[in-house]
Amino acid sequence: MAAAKQPAVSGTGVPRTVFVRTIFHVDMDAFFVSVEELYDPSLKGKAVVVGGQRDERGVVSAASYEARKFGVHSAMPLRTAAKMCPHAIFVDGHPERYRVCSEKVYKVLGTFSPQVEMASIDEAYLDMTGTERLHGPPLKAAHTLHQRMKADTQLNCSVGIGTSRLIAKVSSAQAKPNGVLWIVPGEEAKFLAPLEVREIPGVGKVMETHLHALGIQKVGDLTKLEESELENRFGKWGLALAGKARGEDAGGWFDTEVGEDVGAKSISHEHTYDEDTADVNQLEATLMRLSEMVGRRLREANFYARTIQLKLRYKDFTTITRAYTLPAPTQLDTEIFEQIRALFHKNWKKGAQVRLLGVQASSFATAPDQISLLDGSRQQRWKDALAAADRLRDKFGESSVKLATGMRGVFRERTHENPASLPGKIRKK
Repeated sequence: MAAAKQPAVSGTGVPRTVFVRTIFHVDMDAFFVSVEELYDPSLKGKAVVVGGQRDERGVVSAASYEARKFGVHSAMPLRTAAKMCPHAIFVDGHPERYRVCSEKVYKVLGTFSPQVEMASIDEAYLDMTGTERLHGPPLKAAHTLHQRMKADTQLNCSVGIGTSRLIAKVSSAQAKPNGVLWIVPGEEAKFLAPLEVREIPGVGKVMETHLHALGIQKVGDLTKLEESELENRFGKWGLALAGKARGEDAGGWFDTEVGEDVGAKSISHEHTYDEDTADVNQLEATLMRLSEMVGRRLREANFYARTIQLKLRYKDFTTITRAYTLPAPTQLDTEIFEQIRALFHKNWKKGAQVRLLGVQASSFATAPDQISLLDGSRQQRWKDALAAADRLRDKFGESSVKLATGMRGVFRERTHENPASLPGKIRKK
């Protein structure tokens, strides 16, 4: 798309042209909770926690704004949330519902720009550069999108507008809930300056602590330091911080274009038992189910994994990880399970109670190695069978088809931001 032109003056006094991008960040407000309210209107206006029941070991996937007032937030243990907000209503997550609603969100976004990037199930970036003839100036386009989203999905969203993804994302957070905020070109640094450094995407608790130790509390404090000093202290991340403090897309996935497929580096699923178990049949069934979930994601992304890793956590929270490199990359559930089962029995202390199991695939290739004549027919039959299973899951839901070995390992799919079948994320085969 052609970018908007804005006059400027070079250091020699000669007029030049600066191309200004227009990026939207659309963030669905309390998405999981809002979807649950669509199915059960009695939840509206109440303290709601999505992710499981108050006495389970899982974590909070989302909390309504009423529950957040009591300190409840995502990733908090459910039992902790129950103590902080005793009157909250706890709801099991329903991933199928969220996928359906996310598809509707994606369709709305696609009517505003061909360049849409679903950053997660409930947020997306749109490159709106050059669309003014179709949708009008940025603020008008955002308000139109805001209204159409509500009309087509019955869900509220917040829209941030900026010249970069970073500015768009930060401004949408400031616009919540159910608002629109446009940071006019040239005002990026001024907008960011009074915000806490934690508001910069990518700055976590550890980095925040390091910055506070240097006397850096606000984003504006970062701009007072020389880039060289930040680089000396934090390396490339220090340079990225300097750029982000100015409102630039600097560092990490901000380096790519909106909608550009950068691919995942690993795919994993894990399960925490409500009660610790040493039942080997139950443990193997869980590993089979996790292998199915990982294989499904691999096929969806058209990846073949060469490295398979087991995560094993005992009752006392002792955790081990063990990996195995396959002689040939795979995306078949059965081959993943075969290796993960071997890793488990090699490393599990027989009789020891297990709290958590996890399966991860990494070291991706986009094509399989040459299949041997002896194994080729068997692999092809499995490939065809799993492709058919995937089609049924696409139509009837992730839990509609399971391999026999994993039947005892059935557990509620964890509600999270990057599930299988995420709109706009399926790679072309």
